[in-house]
Amino acid sequence: MTTQAGPAAADGAAADGATDGQKIVPGPRGVPLLGNLPEFGKDPLAFFERLRARGDFVSWRFGRGRALFIAHPSTIGELLTEVERTFDQPDLGIAFRTLLGNGVVVAKGADWRRKRSLVQPSVRPKQVRSYAATMAECAVALADRWRDGQRVDVKKEMAALTQLIAVRTIFGVDTAADAEAIGRAMDVAQKEIGAEFSGLGALLPDWVPTPGRARVKRATAVIDAEVSRVVARHRDGDTERPDLLSRLLAAQDETGAHLSDREIRDETVTLYIGGHETTSSTLVWAWHLLSRNPRVRAALTVELDRVLGDREPGFDDYARLTYTQAVVKETLRLYPTIWLLTGMAKEGAMLGGRPIAPGTRVWSSQWATHRDARWFTDPEEFRPERWGTTDGEPAEEIPEYAWFPFGGGPRVCLGTRFAMVEAVLVLAVLARRFRLDLDPGEIRPVPSLTLQPDREVLATVRVRGDRAVREEGR
Repeated sequence: MTTQAGPAAADGAAADGATDGQKIVPGPRGVPLLGNLPEFGKDPLAFFERLRARGDFVSWRFGRGRALFIAHPSTIGELLTEVERTFDQPDLGIAFRTLLGNGVVVAKGADWRRKRSLVQPSVRPKQVRSYAATMAECAVALADRWRDGQRVDVKKEMAALTQLIAVRTIFGVDTAADAEAIGRAMDVAQKEIGAEFSGLGALLPDWVPTPGRARVKRATAVIDAEVSRVVARHRDGDTERPDLLSRLLAAQDETGAHLSDREIRDETVTLYIGGHETTSSTLVWAWHLLSRNPRVRAALTVELDRVLGDREPGFDDYARLTYTQAVVKETLRLYPTIWLLTGMAKEGAMLGGRPIAPGTRVWSSQWATHRDARWFTDPEEFRPERWGTTDGEPAEEIPEYAWFPFGGGPRVCLGTRFAMVEAVLVLAVLARRFRLDLDPGEIRPVPSLTLQPDREVLATVRVRGDRAVREEGR
Protein backbone atom coordinates (compact mmCIF):
# COMPACT_ATOMS: atom_id res chain seq x y z
CA MET A 1 0.00 0.00 0.00
CA THR A 2 1.46 3.35 -1.04
CA THR A 3 1.36 5.90 1.76
CA GLN A 4 3.65 8.60 3.10
CA ALA A 5 5.27 7.90 6.44
CA GLY A 6 4.83 10.27 9.34
CA PRO A 7 4.20 10.41 13.07
CA ALA A 8 0.92 9.23 14.53
CA ALA A 9 -1.78 11.88 14.53
CA ALA A 10 -2.52 13.62 17.80
CA ASP A 11 -5.37 15.85 18.90
CA GLY A 12 -4.56 19.43 18.00
CA ALA A 13 -2.33 18.56 15.03
CA ALA A 14 -3.88 19.84 11.78
CA ALA A 15 -3.25 18.10 8.47
CA ASP A 16 -1.12 19.68 5.76
CA GLY A 17 -2.78 21.82 3.13
CA ALA A 18 -5.27 23.98 5.07
CA THR A 19 -5.63 27.45 3.58
CA ASP A 20 -7.58 30.71 3.90
CA GLY A 21 -7.80 30.44 7.68
CA GLN A 22 -9.93 27.28 7.69
CA LYS A 23 -7.96 24.52 9.30
CA ILE A 24 -8.62 20.88 8.66
CA VAL A 25 -10.02 19.47 11.90
CA PRO A 26 -7.76 17.03 13.73
CA GLY A 27 -9.08 13.53 14.22
CA PRO A 28 -8.83 11.28 17.27
CA ARG A 29 -5.45 10.62 18.83
CA GLY A 30 -3.73 7.64 17.28
CA VAL A 31 -1.09 5.21 18.51
CA PRO A 32 2.51 4.96 17.32
CA LEU A 33 3.02 3.16 13.99
CA LEU A 34 -0.63 2.13 13.69
CA GLY A 35 -2.24 5.56 13.90
CA ASN A 36 -6.04 5.22 14.05
CA LEU A 37 -6.10 1.77 12.45
CA PRO A 38 -7.13 -0.09 15.66
CA GLU A 39 -10.14 2.18 16.16
CA PHE A 40 -11.03 2.05 12.48
CA GLY A 41 -10.73 -1.72 12.36
CA LYS A 42 -12.90 -2.29 15.44
CA ASP A 43 -15.97 -0.64 13.88
CA PRO A 44 -15.34 1.23 10.59
CA LEU A 45 -18.92 2.52 10.30
CA ALA A 46 -18.98 4.02 13.78
CA PHE A 47 -15.47 5.40 13.25
CA PHE A 48 -16.55 7.32 10.14
CA GLU A 49 -19.63 8.62 11.93
CA ARG A 50 -17.42 9.96 14.72
CA LEU A 51 -15.18 11.66 12.17
CA ARG A 52 -18.23 13.20 10.48
CA ALA A 53 -19.34 14.59 13.84
CA ARG A 54 -16.01 16.43 14.07
CA GLY A 55 -16.34 18.17 10.71
CA ASP A 56 -16.29 17.97 6.93
CA PHE A 57 -12.47 17.79 6.72
CA VAL A 58 -10.90 15.58 9.38
CA SER A 59 -7.30 14.38 9.48
CA TRP A 60 -6.40 10.92 10.76
CA ARG A 61 -3.76 8.25 10.29
CA PHE A 62 -4.13 4.99 8.40
CA GLY A 63 -1.07 3.34 9.92
CA ARG A 64 1.70 5.88 9.46
CA GLY A 65 0.17 7.24 6.29
CA ARG A 66 -1.50 10.62 6.07
CA ALA A 67 -5.29 10.34 5.71
CA LEU A 68 -8.13 12.85 5.30
CA PHE A 69 -11.83 12.14 5.80
CA ILE A 70 -14.30 14.29 3.86
CA ALA A 71 -18.06 14.42 4.50
CA HIS A 72 -19.52 17.33 2.52
CA PRO A 73 -21.31 16.39 -0.75
CA SER A 74 -19.60 19.12 -2.76
CA THR A 75 -16.16 17.92 -1.69
CA ILE A 76 -17.07 14.28 -2.26
CA GLY A 77 -18.13 15.28 -5.77
CA GLU A 78 -14.75 16.93 -6.33
CA LEU A 79 -12.96 13.76 -5.25
CA LEU A 80 -15.06 11.52 -7.48
CA THR A 81 -14.82 13.72 -10.55
CA GLU A 82 -11.08 14.34 -10.15
CA VAL A 83 -10.11 10.66 -10.01
CA GLU A 84 -7.77 9.96 -12.93
CA ARG A 85 -6.62 13.60 -12.93
CA THR A 86 -5.41 14.73 -9.53
CA PHE A 87 -6.38 11.64 -7.52
CA ASP A 88 -5.32 8.05 -8.09
CA GLN A 89 -7.09 4.81 -7.33
CA PRO A 90 -5.21 3.60 -4.24
CA ASP A 91 -3.96 0.07 -3.83
CA LEU A 92 -6.65 -1.75 -1.82
CA GLY A 93 -4.38 -4.62 -0.84
CA ILE A 94 -3.22 -8.02 -2.05
CA ALA A 95 -6.43 -9.81 -0.97
CA PHE A 96 -8.56 -7.40 -3.03
CA ARG A 97 -6.26 -7.71 -6.07
CA THR A 98 -6.16 -11.50 -5.80
CA LEU A 99 -9.92 -11.64 -6.34
CA LEU A 100 -10.49 -8.77 -8.78
CA GLY A 101 -7.17 -8.90 -10.61
CA ASN A 102 -6.69 -5.79 -12.72
CA GLY A 103 -10.27 -5.32 -13.84
CA VAL A 104 -11.96 -2.03 -14.61
CA VAL A 105 -12.53 -1.30 -10.89
CA VAL A 106 -8.79 -1.57 -10.16
CA ALA A 107 -7.08 -0.46 -13.41
CA LYS A 108 -5.67 3.04 -13.81
CA GLY A 109 -4.91 5.54 -16.55
CA ALA A 110 -4.92 4.43 -20.17
CA ASP A 111 -5.46 0.80 -19.15
CA TRP A 112 -8.62 1.78 -17.24
CA ARG A 113 -9.92 3.91 -20.15
CA ARG A 114 -9.43 1.03 -22.59
CA LYS A 115 -11.16 -1.51 -20.35
CA ARG A 116 -14.03 0.82 -19.56
CA SER A 117 -14.66 1.39 -23.28
CA LEU A 118 -14.77 -2.38 -23.83
CA VAL A 119 -16.95 -3.28 -20.83
CA GLN A 120 -19.42 -0.37 -20.88
CA PRO A 121 -21.38 -1.42 -24.00
CA SER A 122 -22.40 -4.69 -22.32
CA VAL A 123 -24.31 -2.86 -19.55
CA ARG A 124 -25.87 0.01 -21.48
CA PRO A 125 -29.67 0.52 -21.14
CA LYS A 126 -30.38 -1.39 -24.36
CA GLN A 127 -28.52 -4.41 -23.04
CA VAL A 128 -30.05 -4.17 -19.57
CA ARG A 129 -33.46 -4.33 -21.23
CA SER A 130 -32.49 -7.70 -22.70
CA TYR A 131 -31.46 -8.98 -19.26
CA ALA A 132 -34.66 -7.80 -17.52
CA ALA A 133 -36.70 -10.80 -18.65
CA THR A 134 -34.14 -13.15 -17.08
CA MET A 135 -34.26 -11.18 -13.84
CA ALA A 136 -38.05 -11.44 -13.63
CA GLU A 137 -38.15 -15.11 -14.71
CA CYS A 138 -35.70 -16.13 -11.99
CA ALA A 139 -37.70 -14.20 -9.37
CA VAL A 140 -40.95 -15.80 -10.54
CA ALA A 141 -39.39 -19.25 -10.24
CA LEU A 142 -38.51 -18.47 -6.61
CA ALA A 143 -41.99 -17.08 -5.92
CA ASP A 144 -43.57 -20.26 -7.31
CA ARG A 145 -41.63 -22.28 -4.72
CA TRP A 146 -42.62 -20.20 -1.69
CA ARG A 147 -45.66 -21.21 0.36
CA ASP A 148 -47.72 -19.42 3.00
CA GLY A 149 -46.20 -19.96 6.43
CA GLN A 150 -42.90 -21.21 5.05
CA ARG A 151 -39.77 -20.37 7.05
CA VAL A 152 -36.88 -18.99 4.98
CA ASP A 153 -33.40 -17.61 5.48
CA VAL A 154 -33.66 -14.37 3.52
CA LYS A 155 -29.90 -14.08 3.07
CA LYS A 156 -29.69 -17.52 1.49
CA GLU A 157 -32.79 -17.02 -0.64
CA MET A 158 -31.66 -13.67 -2.06
CA ALA A 159 -28.09 -14.91 -2.56
CA ALA A 160 -29.28 -17.96 -4.50
CA LEU A 161 -31.65 -15.83 -6.58
CA THR A 162 -29.17 -13.12 -7.53
CA GLN A 163 -26.51 -15.76 -8.17
CA LEU A 164 -28.82 -17.49 -10.64
CA ILE A 165 -29.53 -14.16 -12.35
CA ALA A 166 -25.81 -13.40 -12.49
CA VAL A 167 -24.74 -16.69 -14.04
CA ARG A 168 -27.56 -16.55 -16.60
CA THR A 169 -26.98 -12.95 -17.64
CA ILE A 170 -23.17 -13.19 -17.55
CA PHE A 171 -22.61 -16.75 -18.78
CA GLY A 172 -25.83 -17.39 -20.69
CA VAL A 173 -28.13 -20.40 -20.50
CA ASP A 174 -25.17 -22.81 -20.31
CA THR A 175 -24.45 -21.71 -16.77
CA ALA A 176 -21.63 -22.73 -14.49
CA ALA A 177 -22.01 -26.36 -13.42
CA ASP A 178 -21.08 -25.61 -9.83
CA ALA A 179 -22.58 -22.18 -9.18
CA GLU A 180 -22.90 -23.02 -5.48
CA ALA A 181 -19.15 -23.54 -5.27
CA ILE A 182 -18.58 -20.10 -6.80
CA GLY A 183 -21.02 -18.61 -4.29
CA ARG A 184 -19.25 -20.20 -1.35
CA ALA A 185 -15.88 -19.05 -2.66
CA MET A 186 -17.17 -15.50 -3.11
CA ASP A 187 -18.46 -15.49 0.48
CA VAL A 188 -15.05 -16.54 1.79
CA ALA A 189 -13.17 -14.05 -0.38
CA GLN A 190 -15.27 -11.01 0.50
CA LYS A 191 -15.16 -11.79 4.22
CA GLU A 192 -11.37 -12.07 4.20
CA ILE A 193 -10.94 -8.96 2.07
CA GLY A 194 -12.99 -6.96 4.55
CA ALA A 195 -11.03 -8.37 7.49
CA GLU A 196 -7.68 -7.52 5.91
CA PHE A 197 -8.72 -4.08 4.73
CA SER A 198 -9.72 -2.91 8.21
CA GLY A 199 -7.14 -4.86 10.18
CA LEU A 200 -3.41 -5.12 10.58
CA GLY A 201 -3.17 -6.98 7.29
CA ALA A 202 -3.71 -3.62 5.56
CA LEU A 203 -0.21 -2.60 6.67
CA LEU A 204 1.58 -5.83 5.79
CA PRO A 205 3.63 -6.13 2.57
CA ASP A 206 2.15 -8.30 -0.16
CA TRP A 207 4.75 -11.01 0.35
CA VAL A 208 3.80 -11.68 3.99
CA PRO A 209 1.69 -14.87 4.16
CA THR A 210 -1.36 -14.85 6.43
CA PRO A 211 -4.17 -17.40 6.92
CA GLY A 212 -6.68 -14.91 5.50
CA ARG A 213 -4.65 -14.34 2.34
CA ALA A 214 -4.33 -18.09 1.90
CA ARG A 215 -8.10 -18.48 2.16
CA VAL A 216 -8.63 -15.75 -0.45
CA LYS A 217 -6.15 -17.48 -2.76
CA ARG A 218 -7.93 -20.84 -2.43
CA ALA A 219 -11.34 -19.24 -2.96
CA THR A 220 -10.09 -17.37 -6.02
CA ALA A 221 -8.73 -20.61 -7.49
CA VAL A 222 -12.23 -22.11 -7.35
CA ILE A 223 -13.68 -19.07 -9.11
CA ASP A 224 -10.91 -19.00 -11.74
CA ALA A 225 -11.33 -22.67 -12.62
CA GLU A 226 -15.06 -22.29 -13.24
CA VAL A 227 -14.73 -19.02 -15.17
CA SER A 228 -11.98 -20.54 -17.34
CA ARG A 229 -14.17 -23.54 -18.13
CA VAL A 230 -17.13 -21.41 -19.14
CA VAL A 231 -14.98 -19.01 -21.21
CA ALA A 232 -13.50 -21.97 -23.08
CA ARG A 233 -17.01 -23.23 -23.91
CA HIS A 234 -17.98 -19.79 -25.19
CA ARG A 235 -14.90 -19.54 -27.40
CA ASP A 236 -15.71 -22.91 -28.95
CA GLY A 237 -19.34 -22.01 -29.60
CA ASP A 238 -21.54 -19.20 -30.86
CA THR A 239 -20.31 -15.81 -29.62
CA GLU A 240 -23.52 -14.09 -30.73
CA ARG A 241 -25.45 -15.21 -27.66
CA PRO A 242 -26.99 -12.27 -25.73
CA ASP A 243 -25.03 -12.74 -22.50
CA LEU A 244 -22.41 -10.46 -21.00
CA LEU A 245 -19.55 -12.89 -21.51
CA SER A 246 -20.25 -13.24 -25.24
CA ARG A 247 -20.27 -9.45 -25.57
CA LEU A 248 -16.97 -9.18 -23.71
CA LEU A 249 -15.40 -11.83 -25.95
CA ALA A 250 -16.55 -9.96 -29.06
CA ALA A 251 -15.50 -6.48 -27.85
CA GLN A 252 -12.61 -4.76 -29.66
CA ASP A 253 -10.68 -1.61 -28.82
CA GLU A 254 -9.72 1.08 -31.35
CA THR A 255 -6.79 -1.05 -32.58
CA GLY A 256 -9.01 -4.07 -33.17
CA ALA A 257 -7.56 -5.95 -30.17
CA HIS A 258 -9.76 -8.11 -27.97
CA LEU A 259 -9.59 -8.57 -24.22
CA SER A 260 -7.06 -11.23 -23.24
CA ASP A 261 -8.10 -14.37 -21.36
CA ARG A 262 -6.84 -12.82 -18.13
CA GLU A 263 -8.74 -9.60 -18.79
CA ILE A 264 -11.91 -11.57 -19.58
CA ARG A 265 -11.52 -13.36 -16.26
CA ASP A 266 -11.03 -10.11 -14.33
CA GLU A 267 -14.02 -8.36 -15.90
CA THR A 268 -16.24 -11.42 -15.51
CA VAL A 269 -15.49 -11.64 -11.79
CA THR A 270 -16.04 -7.89 -11.41
CA LEU A 271 -19.42 -8.09 -13.15
CA TYR A 272 -20.36 -11.16 -11.11
CA ILE A 273 -19.69 -9.32 -7.84
CA GLY A 274 -21.66 -6.30 -9.08
CA GLY A 275 -24.55 -8.41 -10.31
CA HIS A 276 -24.75 -10.83 -7.41
CA GLU A 277 -23.11 -9.71 -4.17
CA THR A 278 -24.27 -6.10 -4.19
CA THR A 279 -27.87 -6.74 -5.30
CA SER A 280 -28.28 -9.66 -2.92
CA SER A 281 -27.25 -7.49 0.01
CA THR A 282 -29.54 -4.64 -1.08
CA LEU A 283 -32.54 -6.97 -1.27
CA VAL A 284 -31.88 -8.43 2.18
CA TRP A 285 -31.74 -4.95 3.70
CA ALA A 286 -34.90 -3.97 1.80
CA TRP A 287 -36.84 -6.92 3.26
CA HIS A 288 -35.47 -6.06 6.70
CA LEU A 289 -36.65 -2.45 6.42
CA LEU A 290 -40.05 -3.37 4.95
CA SER A 291 -40.69 -5.88 7.73
CA ARG A 292 -39.94 -3.21 10.34
CA ASN A 293 -42.05 -0.54 8.60
CA PRO A 294 -45.62 -1.75 7.85
CA ARG A 295 -46.67 1.68 6.50
CA VAL A 296 -44.02 1.57 3.78
CA ARG A 297 -44.80 -2.06 3.00
CA ALA A 298 -48.48 -1.16 2.55
CA ALA A 299 -47.63 1.75 0.25
CA LEU A 300 -45.40 -0.52 -1.82
CA THR A 301 -48.15 -3.09 -2.32
CA VAL A 302 -50.62 -0.38 -3.33
CA GLU A 303 -48.28 0.64 -6.16
CA LEU A 304 -47.62 -2.95 -7.23
CA ASP A 305 -51.35 -3.68 -7.39
CA ARG A 306 -52.02 -0.46 -9.32
CA VAL A 307 -49.22 -0.86 -11.87
CA LEU A 308 -49.07 -4.64 -12.26
CA GLY A 309 -52.38 -6.09 -11.15
CA ASP A 310 -52.05 -9.86 -11.56
CA ARG A 311 -49.21 -9.87 -14.08
CA GLU A 312 -45.45 -10.07 -13.61
CA PRO A 313 -43.28 -6.99 -14.20
CA GLY A 314 -41.13 -6.40 -17.27
CA PHE A 315 -38.50 -3.82 -18.18
CA ASP A 316 -41.09 -1.26 -19.30
CA ASP A 317 -42.64 -1.35 -15.83
CA TYR A 318 -39.41 -0.18 -14.23
CA ALA A 319 -40.10 3.49 -15.03
CA ARG A 320 -43.67 3.21 -13.69
CA LEU A 321 -42.68 1.58 -10.40
CA THR A 322 -41.56 4.87 -8.88
CA TYR A 323 -42.32 4.00 -5.26
CA THR A 324 -40.56 0.65 -5.65
CA GLN A 325 -37.54 2.53 -6.99
CA ALA A 326 -37.77 4.86 -3.99
CA VAL A 327 -37.77 1.86 -1.63
CA VAL A 328 -34.56 0.62 -3.25
CA LYS A 329 -32.97 4.08 -3.16
CA GLU A 330 -33.88 4.54 0.48
CA THR A 331 -32.50 1.08 1.28
CA LEU A 332 -29.24 2.03 -0.43
CA ARG A 333 -29.17 5.25 1.58
CA LEU A 334 -29.47 3.51 4.94
CA TYR A 335 -27.50 0.38 4.02
CA PRO A 336 -25.20 1.28 1.12
CA THR A 337 -23.69 -1.91 -0.26
CA ILE A 338 -20.44 -0.08 -1.00
CA TRP A 339 -19.80 1.80 2.21
CA LEU A 340 -16.60 3.75 1.51
CA LEU A 341 -14.59 5.28 -1.31
CA THR A 342 -11.00 6.39 -1.22
CA GLY A 343 -8.49 8.16 -3.45
CA MET A 344 -4.78 9.03 -3.28
CA ALA A 345 -3.85 12.67 -3.84
CA LYS A 346 -1.41 13.45 -6.63
CA GLU A 347 0.49 16.65 -7.38
CA GLY A 348 -1.96 19.52 -7.77
CA ALA A 349 -4.84 17.89 -5.88
CA MET A 350 -7.39 20.33 -4.46
CA LEU A 351 -10.53 19.87 -2.36
CA GLY A 352 -12.81 22.68 -1.24
CA GLY A 353 -10.26 25.24 -2.36
CA ARG A 354 -7.54 23.59 -0.27
CA PRO A 355 -4.40 22.03 -1.70
CA ILE A 356 -4.05 18.42 -0.58
CA ALA A 357 -0.52 17.16 -0.06
CA PRO A 358 0.53 14.44 -2.54
CA GLY A 359 0.35 11.00 -0.96
CA THR A 360 -2.60 11.90 1.29
CA ARG A 361 -5.22 9.20 1.23
CA VAL A 362 -8.68 10.81 1.08
CA TRP A 363 -11.64 8.85 2.41
CA SER A 364 -15.39 9.33 2.08
CA SER A 365 -18.11 7.08 3.47
CA GLN A 366 -21.55 6.56 2.01
CA TRP A 367 -22.63 5.25 5.40
CA ALA A 368 -21.68 8.49 7.18
CA THR A 369 -22.86 11.01 4.56
CA HIS A 370 -26.13 9.18 3.83
CA ARG A 371 -27.04 9.50 7.53
CA ASP A 372 -26.20 13.20 7.87
CA ALA A 373 -29.14 15.27 9.16
CA ARG A 374 -27.98 18.26 7.11
CA TRP A 375 -28.96 16.48 3.90
CA PHE A 376 -31.75 14.13 5.03
CA THR A 377 -34.66 14.94 7.32
CA ASP A 378 -34.81 12.39 10.14
CA PRO A 379 -31.89 10.50 8.58
CA GLU A 380 -32.33 7.32 10.64
CA GLU A 381 -35.91 6.85 9.43
CA PHE A 382 -36.83 4.64 6.47
CA ARG A 383 -38.80 7.11 4.38
CA PRO A 384 -39.00 6.34 0.63
CA GLU A 385 -41.23 9.39 0.17
CA ARG A 386 -38.15 11.60 0.50
CA TRP A 387 -37.41 10.61 -3.14
CA GLY A 388 -40.83 11.84 -4.36
CA THR A 389 -44.16 10.06 -4.83
CA THR A 390 -46.56 9.33 -7.65
CA ASP A 391 -49.27 11.56 -6.13
CA GLY A 392 -47.23 14.67 -6.74
CA GLU A 393 -45.66 15.07 -3.32
CA PRO A 394 -42.27 16.71 -3.98
CA ALA A 395 -39.03 15.00 -3.11
CA GLU A 396 -36.67 16.41 -0.51
CA GLU A 397 -34.00 18.72 -1.88
CA ILE A 398 -31.03 16.39 -1.64
CA PRO A 399 -27.68 17.80 -2.77
CA GLU A 400 -25.77 16.00 -5.47
CA TYR A 401 -23.34 13.49 -3.93
CA ALA A 402 -25.22 13.42 -0.62
CA TRP A 403 -26.40 10.04 -1.98
CA PHE A 404 -23.72 8.13 -3.88
CA PRO A 405 -24.15 4.37 -3.39
CA PHE A 406 -22.66 3.70 -6.84
CA GLY A 407 -19.89 6.27 -6.59
CA GLY A 408 -19.82 8.97 -9.24
CA GLY A 409 -17.73 10.82 -11.76
CA PRO A 410 -15.77 9.00 -14.46
CA ARG A 411 -15.43 5.87 -12.30
CA VAL A 412 -19.11 5.53 -11.41
CA CYS A 413 -20.13 1.89 -11.21
CA LEU A 414 -20.80 0.60 -14.73
CA GLY A 415 -23.48 -1.74 -13.44
CA THR A 416 -25.61 0.96 -11.78
CA ARG A 417 -28.61 0.58 -14.08
CA PHE A 418 -28.32 -3.21 -14.09
CA ALA A 419 -28.35 -3.26 -10.27
CA MET A 420 -31.29 -0.85 -9.94
CA VAL A 421 -33.43 -2.65 -12.53
CA GLU A 422 -32.64 -6.03 -10.97
CA ALA A 423 -33.47 -4.92 -7.42
CA VAL A 424 -36.72 -3.21 -8.48
CA LEU A 425 -37.98 -6.11 -10.62
CA VAL A 426 -37.11 -8.78 -8.05
CA LEU A 427 -38.75 -6.79 -5.28
CA ALA A 428 -41.83 -6.24 -7.47
CA VAL A 429 -42.20 -9.92 -8.33
CA LEU A 430 -41.92 -11.11 -4.73
CA ALA A 431 -43.67 -8.27 -2.85
CA ARG A 432 -46.64 -8.45 -5.26
CA ARG A 433 -47.38 -11.94 -3.89
CA PHE A 434 -45.87 -12.04 -0.44
CA ARG A 435 -44.76 -10.20 2.63
CA LEU A 436 -41.81 -11.41 4.66
CA ASP A 437 -42.18 -11.14 8.43
CA LEU A 438 -38.65 -11.13 9.76
CA ASP A 439 -37.93 -12.51 13.19
CA PRO A 440 -37.49 -9.85 15.89
CA GLY A 441 -34.04 -8.86 17.01
CA GLU A 442 -31.32 -6.50 15.90
CA ILE A 443 -29.45 -7.12 12.66
CA ARG A 444 -26.12 -5.32 12.54
CA PRO A 445 -24.30 -4.39 9.32
CA VAL A 446 -20.83 -5.87 8.87
CA PRO A 447 -18.55 -3.90 6.52
CA SER A 448 -16.65 -6.46 4.46
CA LEU A 449 -16.20 -6.13 0.68
CA THR A 450 -19.90 -5.21 0.76
CA LEU A 451 -22.19 -4.31 3.67
CA GLN A 452 -23.61 -7.59 4.94
CA PRO A 453 -25.94 -8.59 7.83
CA ASP A 454 -24.08 -10.03 10.80
CA ARG A 455 -26.21 -13.18 11.01
CA GLU A 456 -28.80 -15.26 9.22
CA VAL A 457 -32.00 -13.34 8.46
CA LEU A 458 -34.93 -15.64 9.23
CA ALA A 459 -38.47 -14.81 8.16
CA THR A 460 -41.94 -16.28 7.73
CA VAL A 461 -43.44 -16.06 4.26
CA ARG A 462 -47.00 -14.73 4.21
CA VAL A 463 -49.18 -14.72 1.09
CA ARG A 464 -50.87 -11.35 0.69
CA GLY A 465 -54.60 -11.06 1.36
CA ASP A 466 -56.89 -12.85 -1.11
CA ARG A 467 -53.85 -14.37 -2.76
CA ALA A 468 -53.73 -16.81 0.14
CA VAL A 469 -56.95 -18.39 -1.17
CA ARG A 470 -55.41 -18.93 -4.60
CA GLU A 471 -52.24 -20.20 -2.94
CA GLU A 472 -54.17 -23.00 -1.23
CA GLY A 473 -55.52 -24.19 -4.55
CA ARG A 474 -52.17 -24.50 -6.27
